[in-house]
Amino acid sequence: MSASPSTNLPNPSYTGPLTCYVSREIDAPLETVWEVLSDFTKYPEWNPFVRSQEITDKTGKTVLDDQTPAKGKYLFMKTHIPPTMDDSVRVQTAFELITAYDDVNHRLAWKNLLPWWLIKAERWQAVSTTADGKTVYESREVFGGIGAYLIKWFLATNLMKSFEAMADAVKTRSEQLS
Repeated sequence: MSASPSTNLPNPSYTGPLTCYVSREIDAPLETVWEVLSDFTKYPEWNPFVRSQEITDKTGKTVLDDQTPAKGKYLFMKTHIPPTMDDSVRVQTAFELITAYDDVNHRLAWKNLLPWWLIKAERWQAVSTTADGKTVYESREVFGGIGAYLIKWFLATNLMKSFEAMADAVKTRSEQLS
């Protein structure tokens, strides 16, 4: 394994009882990995964790024609915890706000819209390059609020499996496309 760069993720703005973190070294160009990560419309083709992720209006009910990620846009997500490509199983949904979309530094973040005291969660994803030209994908989500303890006690194992499965899928998809 090559020497990894220091993280491209910003420092967390808060702490909580649960943090999920994954990282993968990918043998594909940074731009390919960034395109895989930021093309939400293709998630159903390859992502066993986030089965769909659509940019919507602020109500979460109307999918917008323009699916280009940008800070301030809303996301309606359907996820599988534990991960699976089988869409006949029950999905969990989330309504999120994109808090960062940085094409230059290759970072993307969103946060949930539940009351902060119940569940505060912000997910960051980033792509960077190693000294030997490989690409590193990183993802981190910090969970705070009283509901974070329930997530930790009842969902943490399967949630981590979902993070791992998405990281593996980003790697596989990116390497196939390069």
